[in-house]
Amino acid sequence: MKTLVIIRNLGLLLLVTSASILLVAAWSCIQWLLGDPSEKAALQALIMTVAGGGLVGMGLWLVGKRARHTVGRRDAILLVATSWFVAAALSAFPYRLWTAFADIAPTDCAFTNYVDCYFEAMSGLTTTGATVLTNIEALPRSLHLWRSLTHWLGGLGIVVLFVAVLPMLGVGGKRLFRVESPGPTPEGVTPRIQETARVLWLIYLSLTVIEILVLRIVGLTWFDSVCHTFATLATGGFSTLNSSVAGYQSVAVDTVIIIFMVAAGVNFGLYFQIIKGRWRSVAGDRELRCYLGFLAIGSALVVFSILNRELVTTDGTTIANADLGDAVRYGVFQVVGVQTTTGFCTADFDLWPFLPKFAMLLLMFVGGSAGSTGGGIKVIRFMMAFKILWAELERVFHPNVVRPVKIGNAVIDTEMKLATMVYFVGIAVLTLLGMVALMLFESGKGIDSITALTASIATLNNIGPGLARVGATCNFGWFTSSSKCVMILLMALGRLEVMTIAVLFFPRFWRGD
Repeated sequence: MKTLVIIRNLGLLLLVTSASILLVAAWSCIQWLLGDPSEKAALQALIMTVAGGGLVGMGLWLVGKRARHTVGRRDAILLVATSWFVAAALSAFPYRLWTAFADIAPTDCAFTNYVDCYFEAMSGLTTTGATVLTNIEALPRSLHLWRSLTHWLGGLGIVVLFVAVLPMLGVGGKRLFRVESPGPTPEGVTPRIQETARVLWLIYLSLTVIEILVLRIVGLTWFDSVCHTFATLATGGFSTLNSSVAGYQSVAVDTVIIIFMVAAGVNFGLYFQIIKGRWRSVAGDRELRCYLGFLAIGSALVVFSILNRELVTTDGTTIANADLGDAVRYGVFQVVGVQTTTGFCTADFDLWPFLPKFAMLLLMFVGGSAGSTGGGIKVIRFMMAFKILWAELERVFHPNVVRPVKIGNAVIDTEMKLATMVYFVGIAVLTLLGMVALMLFESGKGIDSITALTASIATLNNIGPGLARVGATCNFGWFTSSSKCVMILLMALGRLEVMTIAVLFFPRFWRGD
C-alpha cells in the first residue's frame, strides 16, 4: 500500500477544504465590516480553522510529495474512505471554535461538544441533513453558509472534484472516480475520466446558478437562495430557518425546490446526453422512467391519504381540512423530499395516518438514480432486484429455460446480480444493527423502536428526518455522544455505499492478500 500517496492526497484534501472555508471567511469579514457584530466570533473561528487546516494539509503534502502519482485499487478505497472522515474533522472546527469565541452557554447551542460538531459536519458532507441544532436561526450567517457549502461540496463528492481539477492523480484518478461515484455502475460520459468528472461538475455548477437565480426571482434573498440551492442540488436539506422551507410560506418557493429536488435525483449523465442533443436516449432511459414512476405513485398515494385531513406545517400552521391544493402542495413536497433524500420539510408527516407514513418509510430506501447526488439504495438496484426475482420465479416452473436478465439492452451478469442482492442484505443488516445500537445506547432515555429504526434508516440512507423523536420538526441533539458516533458511521457508510468502508474492517485488506 502506497502510504505516502494517501498522505499526500489527504494533505491536498485539507488544503481544498481550507480554501473553501477561506471563501466563507472572506464573506464573513465583509459582513462584519458592514456592521454585523455576530460575525466577529464566526470570523475568528473560520480564520483559525483555515490556519490550522492549511498548516496540517501543507505538512502532509510535503511529506508525501515525492510519492509516485499512481493510485492502486486498495489505495483508492482507503483514500476515499478516509477522505470523508478527515474532511468532516476539519469542517467541524468552525462550529466548535465559534461556540468558544462567542462564549455560548451549553443551553443555547449544541456545538459545545466536538462530537456534535463532527455530527453536523459529517451530516453536511454526506448530504444527510440531520442536525443537532434546536435553534438553527441562532447561527451567524457565515456558519449557515458553511453548513450549506458542505452539502454542495459533498453532493457530487470531494474526491470527484479532485479528479476533475488535479491531473497529477494520473491513471489513479479513474480508480478514485469509480470508488467515489454514487450508484452500482458509474460510467464515464466522456472517454477520459478527468474530463468526465469535469463535465459533471460543470453541469452541477450550471444547475446551481440557475436555481439561485430562480429562487431569487420568486422572492428569496440572495443569501437564502444560495444556501437553499446548495442544499437542494446536493439533496442535503440544511435550511437557514427552524421551520425549514415552510417558513417562507410561498407556493412558488415550494414549487421551485420540488423541481430542483427532482432534477438532483436524476442521473447527471443524462444531462450530458441532453447537451449533446440525444433526447431520444434520455426519453428512453428506463431508470429515469422508473424514478419518475416511484415519485408519481408515491405522491398520488400520499395526496389522497391526507386529502380532507388536518395538516400541520413545520412552521406551526394548522390546516383544519386540507383541500386538493393543500394536499398536493404538501404531499408532493414531502414525497420528493424523502425519496430524493433531500430531507426538506414543509409538513409534519409524523402526524399523518399510517398509510402515507408507511409509504414515506418505503421511499426512504429507494433514493435517487445512480449517478445522482441522491442517497438511498438507488432506483436502478430496485429494478435489477425485481428482474432477478422475476427470473428466479420463472425458473421454478421453467427450470430448463435459460433467459438472460436484462434492463433494456443491457444484460445483468452474474457478478452484478450477486452485488445487487448483497447490497440489499447489507443495507438491511446495517439498518437493524444501527437500530439495536441506538436502543442500547439510549436505553436510559426510554427510546422507542420507531425512533431508533427511522434514525438508523435516515442516517444510513442520507435522508435527514425520520419519524417519532427524529421527525420533521425534531432534531438529533438529544442523542448521547455514543449514539451520534454510530450515526456518523452510518452516514459515511451510506454515502460511500457500504462496501468502501466495510472492507476496511477485513484484516486481509490491510495485509494485501
